[in-house]
Amino acid sequence: MASTLQKLIDGRSITAGCLDCHRHQKFDLPALRDSLGPGAPAMEWDIRPKMKCAICGGKRVTLSYTPDTSPKKMLQQLGDGPAALLLRGK
Repeated sequence: MASTLQKLIDGRSITAGCLDCHRHQKFDLPALRDSLGPGAPAMEWDIRPKMKCAICGGKRVTLSYTPDTSPKKMLQQLGDGPAALLLRGK
């Protein structure tokens, strides 16, 4: 799991869900990075205490971290290793 906001931006997304009103919202990670700094911690226990639902004001919020699984992003992450060459058909 990524440990800073910049590492998240480079390969993951975060979705917050309110346990009270059941609203879900994907984080704007670049905006969060700009306000907290690229080196800001990005683990759930660092972010969740600062969160509240924009609709109902509830503080019972869950966070889901999702990797970017688009083929282009996966090839970028694999670089020139054997798995990347296999996926590229070389």
